[in-house]
Amino acid sequence: MDFLNAITLLLNYIFVPALAYGSQLALGAIFVTLIYGILRFANFATGDMMSFGTMVAILFTWYFQSLGISLGVLPTALLAIPFAIVFMTLYMLTVDKLVFSYYRIKKSPPVQLAMVSIGVMFVTQAIVRIIIGPFDRRFFDGERFIMKANQFKELTGLNEGLAIKSTQVLTIFVTIVVVSILFWFLNKTKTGKSMRAYSDNEDLALLSGIDPKRVVMITWMIAGIIATIGGVLYGLDKSFKPFTYFNNMLPIFAAAIVGGIGNPFGAFLGGYVIAFSEIFITYAYKKFFMYVLPESMAPNSLIQLLSTDYKFAVSFTILVIVLLFRPYETIHKRNNCLCNNDRTYHFSRNFPIMEHSLINIKFLFNFGSNDNGS
Repeated sequence: MDFLNAITLLLNYIFVPALAYGSQLALGAIFVTLIYGILRFANFATGDMMSFGTMVAILFTWYFQSLGISLGVLPTALLAIPFAIVFMTLYMLTVDKLVFSYYRIKKSPPVQLAMVSIGVMFVTQAIVRIIIGPFDRRFFDGERFIMKANQFKELTGLNEGLAIKSTQVLTIFVTIVVVSILFWFLNKTKTGKSMRAYSDNEDLALLSGIDPKRVVMITWMIAGIIATIGGVLYGLDKSFKPFTYFNNMLPIFAAAIVGGIGNPFGAFLGGYVIAFSEIFITYAYKKFFMYVLPESMAPNSLIQLLSTDYKFAVSFTILVIVLLFRPYETIHKRNNCLCNNDRTYHFSRNFPIMEHSLINIKFLFNFGSNDNGS
C-alpha cells in the first residue's frame, strides 16, 4: 500500500482540476443568480454571453500578439480582458435596451422573459460563430506549467507526478479576488445596498427613491464583467469553442440552484459542489485502488461509475434531486449578499417567479406547486 502516491494521484486528477473548473462554474452561477435575484428571470443566454466576451478577448489577444505585446510568463489575454469587458457590457446593455426592457416595462411574466432569453441565446451564438467561427481556438501564451509532473517526481521521489498549470492557479486566484470585490460591493457600497433593496422588495425600493433603471444598468454591467472573466478563464484553462459554452449552461444552472437561487454566495459554493461531483463520479479509480489495496485485491476493471462523456448527466441528476426533494430550501435560504443580513426574500410574492423561471421545471419534469408555493 502506498498512500502518498494515492493522494498525489487524486490531487493531480481530481482536486486541482475540480478547483479550477469549480471556480469557472462559480462565476457563471453568480451571473445567473444576479440576473434572477434582481431582474427576476432565468437567463438562458448565460453560456453564450460568456462566449461572446471570450470571443472579444481572443480578438484583442491576437491583435496584441501581432504587435509583439505580451505579459511574459502570464497570458496576453489578461491585457485583453478590460477591452472585452467594455464590449461585453455595451452588448448586454444594447440587448437589454432592445429586447428585455420592452417585456420588463410590460410587466411580462418571468417565463416569457426566460423564453426571450432563449432567442437572445441563439442570436448571440450566431454572432460569435459568424465572427470567430465554430472551431477550437487556443489563445494561451506565456508559461504553461508552474510545476510539471516530472519535476514533482524528481523532487519527491514518488511514482505519481503533480502537474499544476498556470491557468489553474490564475483561475482560482482571479475568482477569489472578483468574488470578494463583488461581495464587498453588494454589502458595503450605497449602490450595492440599493441593488439588494431592489431585489428584496421592488415596490418599497421605488418608494425609497431608488432609480430602477440605474439598478438594472449596473446589474447588467456587473454581470458582463463576471461573464467575461469567467469565459476567458475557462477558455485559457481549456480551449475556446462556442458550443462548449452553450453546453456549460446546464452545470452553471445546477450550481446556481444547488446554492439557492438568488444567493450569490450559495452560487459560488454550488460551482465547486457541481465541479467536484462531476469529476469524482467520472474518474477511473483503478490506479488509486492499486495503491491503497493489497496486490491480491487489485481491481481489473477501471472502477469508473460513469464515462467522462456523461459528466453533464451528473449535473442534471443533482439538479433534479435538489428540485424534487428540496425545492423550497433552495429559495428560502438566507441571502447574505442581495438582502439584508436580518431579512430574507419575500418569496410569498416571488414564488410564482420561481415556479416559472427555474429552467421551466414544471414543463420539463412535471414538477408542480400550488399558487402560494406551499
